[in-house]
Amino acid sequence: MEIIDKDNRIKELENENALLKEQLNKYLMKNKIYYENNKEEHKQKVKEYREKTNYTYKPSPEQKKEYNKQAYLRRKNKLKKLEIEKNENI
Repeated sequence: MEIIDKDNRIKELENENALLKEQLNKYLMKNKIYYENNKEEHKQKVKEYREKTNYTYKPSPEQKKEYNKQAYLRRKNKLKKLEIEKNENI
């Protein structure tokens, strides 16, 4: 009796999951299509805003050091992963 109930519950949840995934994909595709169609317009608005407010981003020396350190560590980890994969494939 319990096994049948659990199987039914699993099927219900799988159906609900599929429905939610479908709805999510529809929503994401609408946004993607909108931004693809209006990309140039958005870029123009950003450019106008930057000119109007004289916005420029200038990171401090400490921020630059931190960004460079993080980038270095990411590259190092990526190379380690590639070496491990290469050794496993051999």
